[in-house]
Amino acid sequence: MRLQLGDEVAARIRELIVDGRVRPGEHLRLERLAAEFRISVTPVREALKSLRSEGFVVLEPRRGFVVAPLSKQDVADLFWVQAGIAAELAARAAAALDDAALCDLDAFHRALEQARTLHRPDLMEQHNRDFHRRINVAAASPKLAWSMGTAARYVPRGLFGDVPEWPRLAVRDHRRVLDALRAADGPGAAAEMRAHVLRAGELLVAHLERRGRWSPDGPGA
Repeated sequence: MRLQLGDEVAARIRELIVDGRVRPGEHLRLERLAAEFRISVTPVREALKSLRSEGFVVLEPRRGFVVAPLSKQDVADLFWVQAGIAAELAARAAAALDDAALCDLDAFHRALEQARTLHRPDLMEQHNRDFHRRINVAAASPKLAWSMGTAARYVPRGLFGDVPEWPRLAVRDHRRVLDALRAADGPGAAAEMRAHVLRAGELLVAHLERRGRWSPDGPGA
């Protein structure tokens, strides 16, 4: 239970860092975070240790945990890694998906379209995760899927809900990926998936930049 709580706290702090609500060099006080999250200090400390291993925070003498720099290139690099892994998983899935799995993907895609019509980005993100997870499972490559999950967790949930262009991109790109998977076109599915993830990364970087993420007086300054 403690590990699960620590993971959840790490995800929340990671979101604060990527979104710019806490800035590079800012001291992350355990007691203040524990009070904000309404939990004890122990899972906060566990979360910060985990984030230190990921490079999001550093441990400085007499200061404790401090937010590490996170550049535009860092964010782009995270998506570059995800794009390569996701492309390979899509290629492998194309040769393995049966009719039932394709029906699942089609259902997730229709739910994504409906959520867009309802202006529910939270539901869109859930159906987006379901869509990608189904492909990753079908690829039957657990170590590669684990690597994908590790890379993807660096981009916190909820961020894309604030990106105006993302709903249209998600619906369009998922349809292209699904068409390639239906045709059992491995190279095509890989190309579409790689382009999809890279475009999503570009949208997020542009969105964060518009919000002043990398300006001295941006959010969290």
